[in-house]
Amino acid sequence: MQNFVYIETFGCAANQNNSEIMRGLLKQAGYELTNNQEIADIIIINTCIVKEKTQNKIISRIKSLPASKLIIVSGCMPETNFKEIQNLNKNLIFLGTHHFKDIIKLIKDFKENKLTAKQQLEYLTQRQEEKLILPKISNNKIISIIQITEGCLGECSYCKVKFAKHKLFSYDENNIIKQAENDLQQGAKEIWITSQDNASYGLDKDNKSKLPELLNKILNLNHRFKLRLGMMNPNNLLPIINEIIEIYKNPKIYKFLHIPIQSASDKVLADMKRKYKIKQVENIINKFKQEIPDITISTDIIIGYPTETEQDFQENLKFIKENQINVLNISRFSNHKELNLNLKPLKKQTINKRNKEIMSLFRKITQQNKEKYLNKNLKVLINKKLSENLYEARDDNYNLIIINSEDKSILGKSIDVNIKQTGVLQMLGKIVN
Repeated sequence: MQNFVYIETFGCAANQNNSEIMRGLLKQAGYELTNNQEIADIIIINTCIVKEKTQNKIISRIKSLPASKLIIVSGCMPETNFKEIQNLNKNLIFLGTHHFKDIIKLIKDFKENKLTAKQQLEYLTQRQEEKLILPKISNNKIISIIQITEGCLGECSYCKVKFAKHKLFSYDENNIIKQAENDLQQGAKEIWITSQDNASYGLDKDNKSKLPELLNKILNLNHRFKLRLGMMNPNNLLPIINEIIEIYKNPKIYKFLHIPIQSASDKVLADMKRKYKIKQVENIINKFKQEIPDITISTDIIIGYPTETEQDFQENLKFIKENQINVLNISRFSNHKELNLNLKPLKKQTINKRNKEIMSLFRKITQQNKEKYLNKNLKVLINKKLSENLYEARDDNYNLIIINSEDKSILGKSIDVNIKQTGVLQMLGKIVN
């Protein structure tokens, strides 16, 4: 009997949550979870398709897996690359991104020789699946990851995820609140609200986002915790910006704004089929900074979109510098064949040069931004253990602070630290006694 299950996860916070749910369902059904691939009978690879580099890494990973084990490929890749990966390993079976609740049934069908080719395709069909109020096992019980939607309203030309996630489906508000309450009762101290675009919550059912209402109800829960709101697309944030800014003044919410632009060039944004202009993004950032001056601004930029000229790229540099971006997620353009863009890709050396230039500017800016914290005392939440005496913490602006402590009870506590050293991605803090 196959009892031991090993799960490996690629991709976003939502995918991390999907793996947590699979762990919970497997444990509930009597399976044993292991971090040791060698003793596992079943290996689950929970996949991501956002970046071509990640896809290639996953394909290589699948090829390397032993033929003696049952291998389940879950997540977005089975729905978009089914034929490509079907023959990588003779022991592959598949679970699509709308069927995580069916993990036990899939294994049962396989073991009972009921997983016909037709039945396998059923596990890859589109359906509305709320990933809430389910057993879950997290690697970090301090952090509760809660998905609020599946899919999006966008039609971005570069995005392959839309073929897996499909159209927007907003989860039931009461179930989201119940999930937050359950997790907080179980000891969570930090809630991550995540989806492809949090600002679109409720737009599939109404003409106005229901995100402000949802956030207020979560923040009103009678627990001590911090809430991190994930990314919001500018076009859907604009209509609710005043309400969201007021919500950000709540001491329970991290002053962390993730607003992905993908490009600072209006021409490239139009080619990408993004539904806003860069001036609108800058207005959003300025409004937030007027009300919350030290807020952390995070954005995503794609380098090397096929129509990106040198002037377009210079607009990216200008945007980062003028808006003092604190967190920058850089992706090199992935030319997924499923997109049928019919555009000539830029030369690799051009993309490499631009990537190096933008990272150099960003590192300089973020280093300078962090220097203001040197020798200052900050209140932080210890949210992760890194090693024996090293811990990860976050201040109110979601800055990453590393702390050395021999106190084994420190995890999940709010403490005061003095910043002793600053860097590009993190700061070093010492506990103030």
